[in-house]
Amino acid sequence: MTGSTPASGADAPADGPVFTVDGLWKVFGPKAHRVPADPALAALPAGELRARTGCTAAVRDVSFEVRKGEVFVVMGLSGSGKSTLVRCLTRLIEPTAGAIAIDGEDVRAMDRARLRALRRHRAAMVFQHFGLLPHRTVLDNVAHGLEIQGMGRAERRERAAGLVAKVGLAGLEHRRPGRLSGGQRQRVGLARALAVDPEVLLFDEPFSALDPLIRRDMQEEVVRLHREEGRTMVFITHDLREALKLGDRIALMRDGRVVQLGTPEEIVGSPADDYVRAFVRDVPREQVLTVRTAMRAPADAAETGHGPALRPEATVSEAIEAVARAGTPARVMDGPRCLGIVDAPALLDVIAGTVRPTEGTPPSADGAPAGTVRAGEAADLPGEADLSGEAAGIPGEAGIPGEAPGLPGEAGIPGEADLSSEAAGLPGAPDRPREADRPEGAV
Repeated sequence: MTGSTPASGADAPADGPVFTVDGLWKVFGPKAHRVPADPALAALPAGELRARTGCTAAVRDVSFEVRKGEVFVVMGLSGSGKSTLVRCLTRLIEPTAGAIAIDGEDVRAMDRARLRALRRHRAAMVFQHFGLLPHRTVLDNVAHGLEIQGMGRAERRERAAGLVAKVGLAGLEHRRPGRLSGGQRQRVGLARALAVDPEVLLFDEPFSALDPLIRRDMQEEVVRLHREEGRTMVFITHDLREALKLGDRIALMRDGRVVQLGTPEEIVGSPADDYVRAFVRDVPREQVLTVRTAMRAPADAAETGHGPALRPEATVSEAIEAVARAGTPARVMDGPRCLGIVDAPALLDVIAGTVRPTEGTPPSADGAPAGTVRAGEAADLPGEADLSGEAAGIPGEAGIPGEAPGLPGEAGIPGEADLSSEAAGLPGAPDRPREADRPEGAV
């Protein structure tokens, strides 16, 4: 990407990305702007940067695009910068450097009126702690953003009633939040965000405070809504399984940087470094990797004509069941075309982690997908000595955030003090970032 000023939304191509982030920095502390401007300071580790400048870099030189209709997940441990990053997208936290565009329009160049419109109409946020108005009913909480937009009472209540039903709360319209469970309150928050019909939904760890069963139900709700509406979503989480379940693509953060960005299959099948490898080592590979990973070339023409048929997107787990039931290899079919064959030995290799494919390449002559690396051929494959638990990058090793109070100088950020109500298209202060999730010195 270039550092040029993004075009206005009206001039942006219809098929362009919804969000474009290029070289984004958020630094807390005195004279924060000097850190991204000075390559020597920008390269310092967090501890040394803090000692030399008194600054904390919560987001470091992050670049990515969010495509229209995708669920883009940002995942990382507490203090990795993920919550700060999502707040920078709509300038609830003011970036220190870099470019942000929505539909080609420069977010950092927006005045207060444009920011207000962005937060009320184009991007709505769902927070972890709901932020519901306790004295209002479910229906009025959902309709509140529409009330702020000036919509008439009858119309907004009619729209709100439809959304209450959509998120599975029909019959509870007249209850107040105090009489709802945690999962029900989060459904109200989701309906409230949907009420303003935003182009993008921003989720900041919305389910992390919920019990496991309720959390799973809410994940299924997000999957269902995305399937039905195709709405663009940016989802923040520290839970790898949640990220793999929801995300079309995942950006994994550490110490303010994105260490790997890819599909769930790429993250699990080809981890970029020891840190990512340690993150994914306990993931059931067969539930994430697809049959393309285990595909080999047909031995002869006859092999393409019989055996169970699988979609290219089918998981290895599905392939195992099909092969076990049929007692024969399975065919990977793209319409009438046979892309390859999967058999029991290849499926076992994938589960054991003894092959690592290069995504999207055809099978090679030895039966493995082209680009496959077999165990022992490369020193960085999963399962080697660096996964013993002693690798420095294993989750949980990162410095615990919150050792210093919020640094001065951030209160004057344009629009932060009075625009919190617009994060979800409605008034009511958003939940403050949790202490455990804030980078050192972050507010």
